[in-house]
Amino acid sequence: MSRKPRWQDRDPRFTEESARYERPVPSRELLLKSLTEAREPLDFEALAERLGVPETERAALTKRLEAMTRDGQLHRNRAGQYCLIDRLALVVGTVSGHRDGFGFLVPDADGDDLFLPYREMRMLFPGDRVAARVAGRDERGRPEGAVVEVLERRTRQVAGRFSLEAGVGFVVPDNRRISQRVVVPREHAGPARHGDLAVVEIVEQPSRQRDPVGRVLRVLPEGGGAATAIELAIASHGLAHEFPAEVLREARRFGSEVDAAAAAGREDLRRLPLVTIDGEDARDFDDAVWAEETPQGFRLIVAIADVSHYVRPGTALDGEARERATSVYFPNRVLPMLPEELSNHLCSLMPQVDRLCMACELHVGRSGAVTRSRFLSAVMRSAARLTYTQVAAALDGGDPAARAALAPVLPVIERLHRVYAALRKRRESRGALDFEAPEVKVLLDAQGAVTDIREYPRNDAHRMIEECMIAANVEAARILKKQRLPALFRIHGRPDEERLEDLKRFLSMRGVHLDIAGDLEPRRLQKVLQSISRRPDAGVLENAIIRSLPQALYQPLNIGHFGLALAEYAHFTSPIRRYPDLLVHRGIRHALAGGGPDGFVHSAREMETLGQECSMRERKADEAARSVVAWLKCEYMRHRIGEEFDAVVTGVADFGAFVQLKGLQVDGLVHVASLGRDYFRFHERDRTLVGERTGLRISIGDELRVRLVRVDSAERKIDFEHVSKTGAHFHPRRRAGRTARQKK
Repeated sequence: MSRKPRWQDRDPRFTEESARYERPVPSRELLLKSLTEAREPLDFEALAERLGVPETERAALTKRLEAMTRDGQLHRNRAGQYCLIDRLALVVGTVSGHRDGFGFLVPDADGDDLFLPYREMRMLFPGDRVAARVAGRDERGRPEGAVVEVLERRTRQVAGRFSLEAGVGFVVPDNRRISQRVVVPREHAGPARHGDLAVVEIVEQPSRQRDPVGRVLRVLPEGGGAATAIELAIASHGLAHEFPAEVLREARRFGSEVDAAAAAGREDLRRLPLVTIDGEDARDFDDAVWAEETPQGFRLIVAIADVSHYVRPGTALDGEARERATSVYFPNRVLPMLPEELSNHLCSLMPQVDRLCMACELHVGRSGAVTRSRFLSAVMRSAARLTYTQVAAALDGGDPAARAALAPVLPVIERLHRVYAALRKRRESRGALDFEAPEVKVLLDAQGAVTDIREYPRNDAHRMIEECMIAANVEAARILKKQRLPALFRIHGRPDEERLEDLKRFLSMRGVHLDIAGDLEPRRLQKVLQSISRRPDAGVLENAIIRSLPQALYQPLNIGHFGLALAEYAHFTSPIRRYPDLLVHRGIRHALAGGGPDGFVHSAREMETLGQECSMRERKADEAARSVVAWLKCEYMRHRIGEEFDAVVTGVADFGAFVQLKGLQVDGLVHVASLGRDYFRFHERDRTLVGERTGLRISIGDELRVRLVRVDSAERKIDFEHVSKTGAHFHPRRRAGRTARQKK
């Protein structure tokens, strides 16, 4: 009688599982295969018996099945049996909330988002993972979902304004994507008083019948400046801000210097004067560059911190990095993806110290085309830590003092600038989009109070590093594609037809033509950007183009990057602060070792899940950072009530005009009541307000003089009143009256 094969012999991933875990259990692939072969749901005992898992390993098997259920690969029914999700016609994904109370279920697999009406969202927080069925179509024809099971609750805390009504306490979340109030019983209110900003722990999750229940953990100081804004954002968006002890222990185990054994066998780049170029306030340096001229063009090396050497799959460090997915940057604080021992020290490419790196060597022709490339594991030593300001001064203005200060590395910088000129030609020939809006920074004093808001225009140093990074990212995508490895590409789809029609109409009303016939190529939008670059309303028009584009995201299916006009693109250059980059490094390391797709530690299915996670956490981090900046802008403006400012109209509604202050990028509302004694009609088609008596006409792109009248930091709202109009769109009363008669 033949012996039944052990599960270890049947598991295609047993070798990888053994490398990751001391006591491996059946992989997800084998569990899914076993349930498929069974052709019926199985309870735990039946599944463990079928696989021959001994009693000593069943606790670990239980954890794996729980993780698969949480990730939506399995469903555990009321009888305690594990079922294959695809046999149940369920859609598994992550909840995304909307400010108006409804939401969407973003599926893990390909497919349309499911619309979740308010009645379904009552029992959910944004970020929750659920399994839902398609219950029909809403009035707009979208597939509508009904929640079958909440797989994982991901909101543990919220923050917002604490209120008391008739003796009942509740918190209105600062995160407007959360539509429920959190009820706070009297015994859980702690030190909170009516009107306080409070952080509350969720002790009872919401259901269809009741709001969530919370317990006040702490009260935030109203005048706490940046500290209050950041604490509010951390709690509101569920950001991890402390590392578990096990993660810190792992990070500290590597020491503070590169181990000689780790450097052995790598290519030695220490003789090359590689330089890092970053902002003045940068603390983690994950990319360094160097170039030399060749008879055919240039040899460029982009060296990136080798985070994958330290952060290995299956470790506590890796689990925490995956959970965070990205570093979050606030004006005076960073929530790093990795502990500082790695992010600011051992992985950071600091000057004059040995560091492990993954490097991309590119040969670039005079036309900017990359003729060949290779990746290498190396050890390097940065020759200098430079800033964009220093480099731009030495290049653009030829400032003698700046050039003298950079004299030891100036030849490298000038060669890099020539490489940039070549890469720039290639970029322009592709028709890639170029957005040149200046970056705005909120400046703080030692106490976290806002001292100023300043715009910082992009310069050639920014563009030079950007083009070098893009070139390396393209080569990373190509090697992963060539080796057919499961990978995350950074994709950017084409804008949809409805948004393009809206954009064309909007631009047309401002005298700008956009041809959207056929398949839109990015070069058409780039021509528009070039044509408007010197207009006073360029910022408004550029922002309209940005809003018409879909968000870039991470996914295993490569559809190219529309904005960069590239057929393949992946993030390789920032593994200290982005988890997708770390995954790309793992793939390249696997390829360099001669590995194929079957032996890679991450499966194609896992990459789908990782793409969803990383994309959603990137958006969450961006929202949190924007909320802090918006709060601090309000705090800055709060002390300037009564002052006048020059502004540009960025939007128009029936209740007033949205404006942005020039040079500050502070947004606010000019209510229609402040436009004068008149009746104003809103023309939706051209988004214009017109006064019936005065003929005052307010359109997007107009320049106004406004006075600050009210600031509400908690609501992130700033109100202005109209002082005067500096544009030319003023029509006398006679014309306004004639228009009114014509409409009759």
